[in-house]
Amino acid sequence: MEIVELKKGIYWVGAIDWNVRDFHGYSTPSGTTYNAYLILDEKNALIDTVRAPFYLEMLGRISEIIDPSKIDIVVSNHVEMDHSSSIPQIIERVGNPVVVTSERGKKGLEKHYKRAMNFRVVKTGETLSIGRRTLAFVEAPMLHWPDSMFTYVKEDRVLLPNDAFGQHIASCHRFEDEVGDEVMKHAAKYFANILWPLAPLIVKKVDEIVKMGIPIDMIGPSHGLIWRKDPNRIIQAYVEWSRGKAGKKILLIYDTMWGSTEALAKAILKGLIEEGAEAKLLHLRSNHRSDMIEEMLEAKGVLLGSPTLNNGMFPTMGDFLTYMRGLRPKGKVFGLFGSYGWGGGAIKEMRKSLEPEKFDIWEKELSVEYIPDPEEIQKAIEFGKEFVKKVL
Repeated sequence: MEIVELKKGIYWVGAIDWNVRDFHGYSTPSGTTYNAYLILDEKNALIDTVRAPFYLEMLGRISEIIDPSKIDIVVSNHVEMDHSSSIPQIIERVGNPVVVTSERGKKGLEKHYKRAMNFRVVKTGETLSIGRRTLAFVEAPMLHWPDSMFTYVKEDRVLLPNDAFGQHIASCHRFEDEVGDEVMKHAAKYFANILWPLAPLIVKKVDEIVKMGIPIDMIGPSHGLIWRKDPNRIIQAYVEWSRGKAGKKILLIYDTMWGSTEALAKAILKGLIEEGAEAKLLHLRSNHRSDMIEEMLEAKGVLLGSPTLNNGMFPTMGDFLTYMRGLRPKGKVFGLFGSYGWGGGAIKEMRKSLEPEKFDIWEKELSVEYIPDPEEIQKAIEFGKEFVKKVL
């Protein structure tokens, strides 16, 4: 790959993981990248590193630009190992660079790697001159770990925010304007599955950066493509996603054993559509949980359907709700339906799973014994129509 220069003297030196297909239970059918950035000046700075198995790929890119031993500073914006696990190797190669990180970053790096490092701890507002350039630091605790921080190259107006504004996508391209609108779908899935539970903090952090008067010409996240054409596009999307902006979309997420719950789901879908909703039917074993979470990002309502198994909900529904609860999507109305044989239990278990997170759960339920008859199918259609009125 040719040398990738963001701005004069600022280079992408990361690695491309073409083959990863699962990232903490999040499906990554397009792979991902581990982005690291090299800044050349009187003092040369490496901003973040890559996952350890990709160290030599990063080192090769650095070596095409400078002798790696000339790196003076390594900035660790985030301790998670897809960004930090090459730090011990780069220290061995370089010698004794200054490792710039937050206070919590220092503790995390010491705990992970159990070795002495030449730390410089920074806080929000602190700067570091590397020659004609100045690096400024913004702590971003819980975006998405307590140690997280952003690095900003003041003279070039380049923001390097680690896990904010990223996407999981492997590509021969490095910039978002080279791939078109596809990047926004990847960015939405990334936000929904990683940063959604932190939505209130994101809005505050964006407001903080605006108040600091930081002009941004380019955003280099730690995963995926670099935003250079219109970085405000992804910033504005994060604000809207964080505030729960949604349209008329309603999702119907379900599983079925012998077809009864699916029959109800399709009847409910008919009611949703007839009442004017933008509806989508998602079978739990045909769609990955992380893709359904992305669909939820702009949905106003979510209907959950499960057959009863062993007096409880179907295992796939339990898996999905466990994953979803951790992401704490707010601003949605949830409805519950299902079928059972000689005894129910699925709807009760679904409600029990949702209630601790204080989700908005519709009090009305639809439960059918064995196979729904024509009258029960009609009730399911009306159930869908009523849910649209409740939500929209």
